[in-house]
Amino acid sequence: MAAIFQGVGAAAALSSTPSNSFNSKKLLFSPRRSFSVRKGASVVVVRSDGNVNLDLNPRGRRAQQLIANAVATKADSSAASSSSKPGHELLLFEALREGLEEEMERDPCVCVMGEDVGHYGGSYKVTKGLATKFGDLRVLDTPIAENSFTGMGIGAAMTGLRPVVEGMNMGFLLLAFNQISNNCGMLHYTSGGQFTIPIVIRGPGGVGRQLGAEHSQRLESYFQSIPGIQMVACSTPYNAKGLMKAAIRSENPVILFEHVLLYNLKERIPDEDYICNLEEAEMVRPGEHVTILTYSRMRYHVMQAAKTLVNKGYDPEVIDIRSLKPFDLYTIGNSVKKTHRVLIVEECMRTGGIGASLTAAINENFLDYLDAPIMCLSSQDVPTPYAGTLEEWTVVQPAQIVTAVEQLCQ
Repeated sequence: MAAIFQGVGAAAALSSTPSNSFNSKKLLFSPRRSFSVRKGASVVVVRSDGNVNLDLNPRGRRAQQLIANAVATKADSSAASSSSKPGHELLLFEALREGLEEEMERDPCVCVMGEDVGHYGGSYKVTKGLATKFGDLRVLDTPIAENSFTGMGIGAAMTGLRPVVEGMNMGFLLLAFNQISNNCGMLHYTSGGQFTIPIVIRGPGGVGRQLGAEHSQRLESYFQSIPGIQMVACSTPYNAKGLMKAAIRSENPVILFEHVLLYNLKERIPDEDYICNLEEAEMVRPGEHVTILTYSRMRYHVMQAAKTLVNKGYDPEVIDIRSLKPFDLYTIGNSVKKTHRVLIVEECMRTGGIGASLTAAINENFLDYLDAPIMCLSSQDVPTPYAGTLEEWTVVQPAQIVTAVEQLCQ
């Protein structure tokens, strides 16, 4: 296996760039580069005008209901207006692939490894065509052995490569938890700074459509306590590509969380090269009455609820936190100081989840600006049921968000 990585990295020198350290004060007060939010996002199944533009399977009515609940479309866009904008339209999984492909073209040290990532193209086709273009040495199919190939990727990163390790499902990465915790997150420190670990670990997760308990894991809370690791969650094709490229270029290990229900989300993204800041939240909707913090799939449940709230006279501010570790307390703090009320909406479990950590961070830093206790809507602390109706009950729905905002603003 060492010979394989020598072949991949023959033209690459060892990186001498020191690893970036986490500095919360720098995060809070450093000047920020703004990245414009691209409008016109739509779903490949349900367009923004409400029309269904692809045939559903024989379980049509049920499937349509699940799709509508999973991803709410934006009301201010249409197929006609989006087609006239510059750039090109991609589905979210295609945007991830485009970002990965561009970085592999840019840097010969970038390689991919995982189960079926080669000529099969990955379980969700994120790596489709890459093996043909870059060869089997840079797009490496591995055995079904997460602990082994994750450790192999960490070792490759120590030698100067920039591996992207795909977990076929985030739940499977529990088998590699020892490698991610004791090696990926800590080797830079335990080696006295002799090694950087520029690795990206990515894959699908979240509650899908009747995937069962084992394939519906939300592991953000598992990994957030590991020192030395950054975590980001993509929610649109635009930020999926930008976060992928930024994660690959980072000197730190980055875990990129992708939601299985967002892969077919379609959006027009720029033709020119861009990256997203790994430590910056995205202002999705400015508002005055309440700050709603969310990420990943719940962004669309929140935006669906926001339409109802606006009709009822409320003006919610919606922030996609994107960076799950560290939190962008600069953007979050400015919003709290303006609205004085906070609602956190997540798909993670309630006990020990991202929402619990975010609640603690806001209380520690901005307690004096709050006019009401922070509310947090999370998934129930139960295994995800297989039955579709029961599955929906375990996850936060738009109606619950509307009720929570009404209670906060009383």
